[in-house]
Amino acid sequence: VNFGNNPLVNLQRASVTRDLPPATVITAEIDPLRSEGRMYADRLRAGGVPVRYQDYTGVAHEFFGMAAVVDAAKQANQFAAEGLRTAFGR
Repeated sequence: VNFGNNPLVNLQRASVTRDLPPATVITAEIDPLRSEGRMYADRLRAGGVPVRYQDYTGVAHEFFGMAAVVDAAKQANQFAAEGLRTAFGR
């Protein structure tokens, strides 16, 4: 199976319209997917979608789940929660 062409897996192939809900995109400095995350946030913005983007320096891909021991993860979790509250109008 070639997932590289699937827009559900490869966000660079996903269609972007202003009908999409607001998005929160979080990337880590040490992450092979960092540039893809940034490009996706840029594509969403260019398509008229409200985007909150934050890159966290000094952390690796898996940092988000390490809030108990990594301050940047706590901040990223808060950033994500704020994005969800905003998206759901709360």
